[in-house]
This record gives sequence, C-alpha cells and structure tokens, in this order.
Amino acid sequence: MTIERSGSTDRMSKIVKHNGTVYLCGQTAGEAEWDICEQTRQCLKKVEDLLEEAGSSTDHILSVTIYVRDMKDFAGMNQVWDAWVADKPKPARACVESRMARDSILVELSVIAAEK
Repeated sequence: MTIERSGSTDRMSKIVKHNGTVYLCGQTAGEAEWDICEQTRQCLKKVEDLLEEAGSSTDHILSVTIYVRDMKDFAGMNQVWDAWVADKPKPARACVESRMARDSILVELSVIAAEK
C-alpha cells in the first residue's frame, strides 16, 4: 500500500495519506499575545488549509484530539470550536489537558480525516 507524505522535515510530516485516510500533524498557533480563542481560531484555519491541500475538507473529519495547556481555557476553546463546527458534520472528539512544547502554546489539534 502506498503512503504519501508531504511537508516533511527531519522530525515529521505535516500530512500523511494512507488508504483513503488523511492524518495531520498537531496544529498549534502559539503567539504569546493570542488568547485561547484566537489560538483556537488560528489552529482551525490551519486545519482547513491542510485538509484542502490533502484533498479533503472539514466535512470529512473523522476524529479530532484537542490538547489544552490548562482546563481553565476549556470554555473559551469550546466557544470557538462550537461556532466552527456548528454547520459541519460532527467528528469524534477528545480533549485533554497537556503540557505543551512551549509555554506560549495554549491549544493543539490533531486531526484524522477521510479523503474526498
């Protein structure tokens, strides 16, 4: 079976496609001046762009794992998420509190989607 990788570095690939499934690397938007709402919006925009590049779309998202640095930001992240997903098919979702690679990162999204 063929595995396609794009946006690869020495550490990872931004997009991996296999057997009709698209896997995105974790998306972050850790500008220190952005709050949880803006970081979530920016992450979701990155997800949209990468899915388009991969030949998929937000309507084809199967699963999302959301990592938040602090659960005190859960409500703010959900406010943005709920507005974004309101008119879309709802994916399976998990959300956990997690230590991030940098202090400025408040949220990270890991996405699995089907190809169109």
